[in-house]
Amino acid sequence: MLSRVVENVYWLARYLERAEDTARLISVNAILLLDLPHGYAPGWQPLIDITGSRALFDARSRRADESEVVQFLVADLDNPNSLVSSLNMARENARTLRDVLPTDAWEVLHQFYLEFNEELPAASSRRARFNFLKRVVLTSQTLSGVLDGTMNRNDAYTFAMLGRNLERADMTSRIVDVRSAQLLTAAGPELGPFDAIQWMSVLKSLSGYEMYRLSRRANVSRRDVLEFVLRDQQFPRACLSCLLALARDLRPLPRSAEVLGVVAGACEFLAQAPLERLDQRELHELIDRLQLHLNGVHNRIAATYFGSRDGASDESPSPEGTGVPRTLPLFAAR
Repeated sequence: MLSRVVENVYWLARYLERAEDTARLISVNAILLLDLPHGYAPGWQPLIDITGSRALFDARSRRADESEVVQFLVADLDNPNSLVSSLNMARENARTLRDVLPTDAWEVLHQFYLEFNEELPAASSRRARFNFLKRVVLTSQTLSGVLDGTMNRNDAYTFAMLGRNLERADMTSRIVDVRSAQLLTAAGPELGPFDAIQWMSVLKSLSGYEMYRLSRRANVSRRDVLEFVLRDQQFPRACLSCLLALARDLRPLPRSAEVLGVVAGACEFLAQAPLERLDQRELHELIDRLQLHLNGVHNRIAATYFGSRDGASDESPSPEGTGVPRTLPLFAAR
């Protein structure tokens, strides 16, 4: 299969996963702000930090309030990590893959893309925003189900899974880093009861609260949540679970030895991390190093299979002359 084809499938899966995760983050953040005491809520700026878009946001001299952040993350075409940008790029990649993807997948994505742009003003309304974002999540999951149920288990499917799982691991690590930095454990003993609520928001940002309770059968705590979202092997959004899925999908591919070596290094790094002993500064350093491992996995996949020296910065025009970049950079470096 042509390297251009598998690269487009890889990025299609990443964009869909990015859109789903961003929509979930915005919804969960709104609920969290209602649960925390007035004056201590972290606000909306952490969402900008999670997506790695702080420099772009600040360059426009915007206020980090609800309306500006939601506009930036949902409807800003100049923000490569916004919902509208992610869905636009997902559709553009899918359009070039019409002979590879099931027809149902293209129809679901194309129809939702049209409806999304028509309903975009609803995102600015608190009343309508929840249902609007829920549709983004459900449509992304529908597309995953269509691909899983109807697509041949060929190279295109394999690279779709590689893109999806790498994007999941990247977003999970960012959520843990930024969300944990915003927790209020050091603000005073009177805020102790809200500690569990905030760690619950970390789980809910990953749609993992129910699975956590089923797996751990314990109250929500910092140590157990970190163990679950970083090292659990059964929860599909946990970093280690995503890395193990990457390794499983890579093994049948030719020339995969070097990529597998990078993935194995990331798995070993996570397995040896003393999560229970890390303070916030050490946790931040661990996440930074994990992100370097994930970027290394992406760069090695790109160099091995996409015919580009560094796929993380590949912004060449799309193959059909649309002028729209076929791929966008990973989230901005810290």
